[in-house]
Parts: sequence; C-alpha cells; structure tokens
Amino acid sequence: MKAAVRTEVKRGLFDWKQTDWRVFSVRWGAFMAGIMVMALGIAVMIRAQWGLAPWDVFHMGLAINTPLTVGTWLQIVGLVLITAAAVIDRKLPGPGAVLNMILVGWLVDHYLAQPWMQTPVDGWGQGLMMLAGLLLVGIGNGLYIAPRLGAGPRDGVVMALSERWGFSISRVRMSMELSVLAAGWFLGGPVFVGTVLFSVLIGPMMQTSIRFWEKMIEQWLRRGVSVEDIH
Repeated sequence: MKAAVRTEVKRGLFDWKQTDWRVFSVRWGAFMAGIMVMALGIAVMIRAQWGLAPWDVFHMGLAINTPLTVGTWLQIVGLVLITAAAVIDRKLPGPGAVLNMILVGWLVDHYLAQPWMQTPVDGWGQGLMMLAGLLLVGIGNGLYIAPRLGAGPRDGVVMALSERWGFSISRVRMSMELSVLAAGWFLGGPVFVGTVLFSVLIGPMMQTSIRFWEKMIEQWLRRGVSVEDIH
C-alpha cells in the first residue's frame, strides 16, 4: 500500500496525464499556505522590533549594512544554502526547497511594504506583536513541512551535513544557529527578547504544528494513508 501511494504521488508530480489532482492540490496548497503564513510571521516579528530568530538577525544585519532588503538577503542566503546542500548531498534540490527560497524573501518584503504593517508605539503592543509573529512562524513552519515537499534551505543543509558525515542534527542545528546569531549581532541585527523566546519555543511549536497539519492533510485527502508515507 505504501509503495503504491509513493508511486502514485511520484507520477503525479511528473506525469501530468496521470496526476491525482486531489493529492497534488492538497499537498501544494498546504505548502503554499504555510510559506505565506511563515513569511507573514517573519515580517510581523521584524516590525515588532523585539528581536528576531537567529537567521533573521543575520538577514537583517546584512540588510542594515547594504542597499539590499531583508527579503533579498533571505533569497541570497537561501540560494547559497541550497547550493551547499546540493553539493554535500550530491543531488539536486527538490521543487519545494527552491520555491521556499524564492517566495519567503519576496513575501517578507511584500508584507513589510504594506501600510498596515506598523510598529506599535508602546512596549506592550510590541511584545504582543512579537508573540503573534512567533506563533505565525510556528504555524506556517508546520503547514509547509507537513506535505513533505522538501525542506527549506536551512533545514536542507542541516540534514545534508548530518547524513553525509554522521553529525548529530541537534548539534549541527545549534552550531549553525549560534554562528549566524553571532554574525548577525556583529552586523547590527536586532537581538532581544524575541530572539530568546524563538530559540526556546520554536522547536516544540514546530513539532506540535507539524503533527496537527499532518492529521489535517490526511483528513483532506480522505484516505487511510499517513502523510509520512507520501514522498
């Protein structure tokens, strides 16, 4: 049964005449919605001015010191990481990884340009806005990962390093996060309460979010097959 589902979905991604459009629409619809929600969360945290995720501290630090926008740096860094993961893993990145790299940066800049995306004037408002952004990032992360269409650029590098040289995923992830956080702080990126909360809470939030959306996608597909089996 599992092999049959994998074959069906594989054909659906590359053979348009035999595509199961319900599977295709649900998986890619969830993926795109997750990307949009995650990008909104990043933009909300930027506007809250209460600190960012380690990678976004780095992106913002680069944006502060160059004429390029934070969204553009998200794309550039993502491209470098996708390339690195492809070289380490010796295989081309999946379409989900490429779309993640392109769309998240573009969407973050798009959201930041909206007139309603303003920083609250008081500290309480900024704190609540930061928490809202963190929640959106957690929800969006789970929603885009649950369809199993490819890890994002940063997750791809972590997995490639872990699989190629046998490093612990948690150790690789922690080393990368601390390194980019230090570099971003040196460049002037915003490190504050939101940075600490993100580092502590994003793991449990993502785990809960992924499990929830996997169950929802399985219900949407109306099949007795776990999303874990759809690759």
